[in-house]
Amino acid sequence: MGGLYRKGFANRVAVQQKLEDDFHQSEVVRRMRANGHRLDAGRLSLHLAREMGFCYGVDRTVQYAYETLEQFPDARIYITDEIIHNPQVNERLIALGMRFLFGRYACGARVEDLTASDVVLIPAFGAPVAEMNKLRVRGCILVDTTCGSVLNVWKNVERYAREGITAVVHGKHQHEETRATISRVTKYPQGRYLVVRDIPEARIVADYIQGGGDGAAFKGRFLNSASAGFDPDSDLERIGLANQTTMMCSESLEIQRLLREAMVRRYGDAEIAERLIAFDTICSATQDRQDTLMKLLRSVRLDLVLVVGGFNSSNTGHLAELGSEFAPTYHVENETGLLSSETIRFREPKSGAVVTSGGWLPEGRLSIGVTAGASTPDNIVGRVIERLLEIRGSSLE
Repeated sequence: MGGLYRKGFANRVAVQQKLEDDFHQSEVVRRMRANGHRLDAGRLSLHLAREMGFCYGVDRTVQYAYETLEQFPDARIYITDEIIHNPQVNERLIALGMRFLFGRYACGARVEDLTASDVVLIPAFGAPVAEMNKLRVRGCILVDTTCGSVLNVWKNVERYAREGITAVVHGKHQHEETRATISRVTKYPQGRYLVVRDIPEARIVADYIQGGGDGAAFKGRFLNSASAGFDPDSDLERIGLANQTTMMCSESLEIQRLLREAMVRRYGDAEIAERLIAFDTICSATQDRQDTLMKLLRSVRLDLVLVVGGFNSSNTGHLAELGSEFAPTYHVENETGLLSSETIRFREPKSGAVVTSGGWLPEGRLSIGVTAGASTPDNIVGRVIERLLEIRGSSLE
């Protein structure tokens, strides 16, 4: 059968109510938005970030998944990996009959087991080139929901590879999106990439650009995050910057500054335009959620911040990092993390460890900020708020 679909199907209306019921219905979130993004209940004042939860790209991806189920009611439907980094959404799709090929939800089926009558959904993160080629060989029906912001990054890194410029990607090398991005580089024989996770790693790269060093040690440090045969002495002479779209914008800008300064010190201002190319490839939705949280943090004196979203969601984790600079911040996946008014299970913003801690919700009057990552549906945010009110003995009324 085969075929590639990138714009969904003509059955959007048929799935709209299902999507609304499964993900978007939350009376408390609706009420807060209608009331200036605020709710006062008992001795709690809750402040909801103006931009939070499902972004356009995630909404579109989940919609296409529902459209696919409607379009192919009798087919086996697979997703390559997590459709987005939200456990409730992925588990809902499993309940509706979808199966996962890879990752934490893998069903055990192999690509080699697929036939031309099977349907495979490509997640918002995209998929590596080699993976896509294997699926095409099987002749599967492909529904590609790759986010437009990710496609924009791919265009940049492919251009770098064609021109012999090393792609330096600010991201997490094991993340699905970054793996798909760097696979675009290696489509070309001369393609080279280096994945830089954070500012400390960027400083190592900047130091090497500026003054050279122990090439073997450098290769060992970036063994799992550089292209095969990467040689820092030659492959860092011309670099092009890109981002995993869900990284922290301020961190990406600082990495760009560090690498630019290193290039200037090594080669001089006159050559910088030939030595370094930079594009802002942070997703606008990621940026909007970071910006509106920062505005809330600076405009309201908050006693604590709740960030809602999958523990493996990059953009959600960065929101928690931002919040932690201003107030105690707790990143919870859903309402089950609020164990009681004494105890909470959350992901620590800095270390990334999932811990259970006490004394998180003080007595007395509290001002609490609430936000959510771009892969978190409104109903999960609403249930967290309702659970918070419950353990403090308050109600919406």
